[in-house]
Amino acid sequence: MNRRVSHLIAGWRTRLPRAVLILQAGNAVNYFGFGLVLPFEIIYLHQIRGFSTSIAGLVLAATAGTAAIIAPPTGGLLDRYSAKPILVVGLLASTVGYAGFAFIDSPWQAFACAIVSGVGIGVAGTANRTLTIRSVKREQRTATFALNRVSGNFGIGSGATVAGFIVAFAQQLSSFQMLYIFDAVTYAAFAVIVLAAVPSPRAETVAATDANRTGFRAVARDRLFLTVIGANIVLVVVGHTFFSNILPPFARTHTPLGPAAIGIIVLVNTAFVVIAQIPAVRVVTRMRRAHAFAAASALFAVSLLGVLPATLIHSELAATALLAGVAIVFAIGECVHTNVLGPLVADMAPAHLLGRYLSLYSLTFAISLALGPAIGGLLLQTSPDAIWWGGAIAAVLAGAVLLRLGGRIPDPVREAQSGLGPAPEAA
Repeated sequence: MNRRVSHLIAGWRTRLPRAVLILQAGNAVNYFGFGLVLPFEIIYLHQIRGFSTSIAGLVLAATAGTAAIIAPPTGGLLDRYSAKPILVVGLLASTVGYAGFAFIDSPWQAFACAIVSGVGIGVAGTANRTLTIRSVKREQRTATFALNRVSGNFGIGSGATVAGFIVAFAQQLSSFQMLYIFDAVTYAAFAVIVLAAVPSPRAETVAATDANRTGFRAVARDRLFLTVIGANIVLVVVGHTFFSNILPPFARTHTPLGPAAIGIIVLVNTAFVVIAQIPAVRVVTRMRRAHAFAAASALFAVSLLGVLPATLIHSELAATALLAGVAIVFAIGECVHTNVLGPLVADMAPAHLLGRYLSLYSLTFAISLALGPAIGGLLLQTSPDAIWWGGAIAAVLAGAVLLRLGGRIPDPVREAQSGLGPAPEAA
């Protein structure tokens, strides 16, 4: 028994620097606030503020769309300046934007808050990843991205669970206002943590000079990288945003689930990621990256199709149990996907263009967070079931594209087998 416990604990050891651990603790606090509002954004805008679901979806899309637009120029700044102050500025912008959501009355106000929030998310997300990657060694990158995912899911899951019970207890304007205000407070708290406890990595002046000379033209010439990013946008849309943003309003309307049950399903998903993400590093680092992408796409396809039977069930308990199982399959796909994508982007990036490459990694999620709510919000009004079977088809096609890339993408397992270089150690 002691040996089993020791083995389990060993699977959680990351041996990451103190600065990275502090950053991830701040992430957990921040994502707790984000989790308070994430499952209920469309519900708040539609049922409480009276917007149509398509307008509500476009508001969420505006946040992510703005984040997508701001991420590339942020990457350019990060190749020239320190990531720490840029991260703090982004967090403060999100503080203002999400606090404003609590007091909107009309769509134009919602779009204004969405744009401010999007600026903050685009800036902070790119700066946070760059600051983190510059603080670790190459062999620690997979563990770093895994721990980032753990902190995010722990925060989102616990926040969504708390919010679910709050909304179930008092589904009124003041409840939602409280959620948005507290979300804003967590962005401000993360900024304080960064300022007080996270040092800036040593600057590299040569890297800045090279980045100025090449810029995004060098990134645009990397067609392999752009193909990887494009295929993963599809996977993030159908495997991440459809679950986070579209499943809650879909379940609320087309299944017997109430707000508390929706919060529990989000908790199941995020709790599984929190438990499995870091131990999954050991599994994923032994797989070819193309095979791991294919596995993630297949898991997403299965989980998307698994949502549809819940519409035929009349018992809330049975429907909740089914969707909890779906949430676990989603979580397994997320663990595999994020453990591969982040380290791959960092490995494909020349050192002097790291900020720009990571900005496009952030862009992957920002574009997906824009497309997911926009497409899903529209389909919720026109053809709700198409969200799930159409998403499954898209996941399979994206996985096929990534599988065909095969030996063209950097792969530590293949390099180790061919004697080109050592595979990174598992966390």
